[in-house]
Amino acid sequence: MSFTVFLGNLPTWVTADDIKQWLAAEDLVADAIKVIRNHETQESKGFAFVEAPTGDEMQAIIRRFDRAPLEDRLLRANPAQPPKGKDSRGTPVAAPAAPGLNRAPQARPHRRKRTGKEREQEPPSAFATELAKVL
Repeated sequence: MSFTVFLGNLPTWVTADDIKQWLAAEDLVADAIKVIRNHETQESKGFAFVEAPTGDEMQAIIRRFDRAPLEDRLLRANPAQPPKGKDSRGTPVAAPAAPGLNRAPQARPHRRKRTGKEREQEPPSAFATELAKVL
């Protein structure tokens, strides 16, 4: 069973060592900390995952850091969710079909392209009207 905390709304300067120090200062324990970074720039994407050893420790981390102020923002901490479309091991999973969706797809009605003359007869949009006033 995984006890992973999503820690979000972090400033881009925050490192795993920073988070480790914050946890130690609060007598909280983490097995692993992963700050998520942009592959090209290596800049933090503003969130991290903290692996807690137990469910109680995970809840303590969440209580301490959820809505905690840091600079001009409030941090977010909650139980991490597995990525959409994957199971807990990262294996792709087919989405279950919703009831009634096993029917053949319906053909979409064909839309005729309007001619320039037909477009001229349409009333102008609000944006077009405001733009005309400025010009």
